Amino acid sequence: VGTTMQTAFSGNTDGKFRQGEYEYDINVRYDAFNRQQIDDVSNLLFINDKGQQVRLSQFAAITESSGPSQLERRDKSTSVTIQSQVVGRPSGTLAAEWQKQFDNLPRPTGVAYIWSGDLENQSEGFGSMGIALLAAIVLVYLIMVGLYDSFIYPLVVLFSIPMAIIGAFLALALTNNSLNIFTILGLIMLIGLVAKNAIILVDFTNQRKAEGASTYDALIDANHARLRPILMTTIAMVIGMLPIALASGAGAEWKNGLAWVIIGGLLSSLFLTLIIVPVIYAIFDKLIARFSRKKEGRIEDMMVAPYEHHEVKETEWSASHI
Repeated sequence: VGTTMQTAFSGNTDGKFRQGEYEYDINVRYDAFNRQQIDDVSNLLFINDKGQQVRLSQFAAITESSGPSQLERRDKSTSVTIQSQVVGRPSGTLAAEWQKQFDNLPRPTGVAYIWSGDLENQSEGFGSMGIALLAAIVLVYLIMVGLYDSFIYPLVVLFSIPMAIIGAFLALALTNNSLNIFTILGLIMLIGLVAKNAIILVDFTNQRKAEGASTYDALIDANHARLRPILMTTIAMVIGMLPIALASGAGAEWKNGLAWVIIGGLLSSLFLTLIIVPVIYAIFDKLIARFSRKKEGRIEDMMVAPYEHHEVKETEWSASHI
């Protein structure tokens, strides 16, 4: 029945017509006069097993009603897709509220729901983005270990990353942006940008210490000498991100979050790095010095062996060694 109705009203394109290099579909169906009204559906003729013509209205009830334009299936089950547009609120927050409501609704056996669209993409992308974020931190640390030839001083540089993340999340909250894949990409970019400021301070401090300056004087000189380049690069980056942060139009909300993450992280890193990084450097430097003194003391104790004096007579020595 379904195949006959589809052929009568939609057509059948199994036949082909070829002319030269081109091939055309042959669409076989009722003419327009016989498929305009509901009565045309009722009068559709079928041939039964006895070869008799039977109208559709003789064995089926024809009624007018609304229904889906197409039947959707997902994971071999019938599905219905419901779409909506979230405005003014983070999609993750709204999904959590709907989740609570859905959990309280009684559902028939075999009926389930899943999130799709942006939420599905975010849930799939958060795992890989989280791994990429951790990999970025590890790679930055390993590169600095090779540059500084030390496992301790790169840790000082890594302390600048939490300072930037504080400003990034604060900027997201103030601009009413949510955490999504694009903002995580901004955090990955931010790791390299803010680590640069700490690297400048630590490198200059190590140079001053190599010249004979104390740790305190070296840190003060580093803050004074490197404040201007850090300030200039940060302001240039912030101004460059403002057009993206203030952009409007289709899809602008995704790019806005990325830009605000970088702007907030750079601004907080600008002020907090100049304070926190020198403090952490001084703490680690004292720990290294204390550990080095203890290690040197243990080595000196091991090098000093107890001495006992023995007097040996010449005759006894000669007799025992002949």
